[in-house]
Amino acid sequence: MKAPTASLGTLLRHLAELLDGAVEDSYQQAGLDYRPRFTPVIRALMALGPSSIRAIADHAGITHSAASQTVAQMTLQKWVKYGRGGDGRERIVSLTAHAERKVTSLEHCWAATSIAAADLERGLSAPLSQVLREAIDALERRPFSARLQSAHQKLRKREGMGDAKAPTPCL
Repeated sequence: MKAPTASLGTLLRHLAELLDGAVEDSYQQAGLDYRPRFTPVIRALMALGPSSIRAIADHAGITHSAASQTVAQMTLQKWVKYGRGGDGRERIVSLTAHAERKVTSLEHCWAATSIAAADLERGLSAPLSQVLREAIDALERRPFSARLQSAHQKLRKREGMGDAKAPTPCL
């Protein structure tokens, strides 16, 4: 168990490590050389067919950078491949034959993950998925960077610095 003084970021990283570690172990036990972070890309390609990185990112609800980095890893492990778009300039990502053969096993793992997630949520005071969506919505309305700026201003005022610009190394 983590110390009660752990920060929000530390708690979130630890939670992600616990969840992703167990899910990755489940994939390994199913004989899949697969990482949890591949799932949004695979699901996007299953829904959209061959797509650009931008389309994958938009469909999956992840950043272009995250989609690009994940696709690069997936290419190395033969889950996806690149092709040329209609104009020859855009790179299009598609599932490999290897990935298509593994879809049934992936869907089984995803179903098990959903059942395990529901079991976890039943043991909490509030559904984790709901709390996470609320946090994301709140940060989309007012980003954490704006909240940090406000907090620094409050601290400067409390410390008698008024509106003076004090060094803020963590911004």
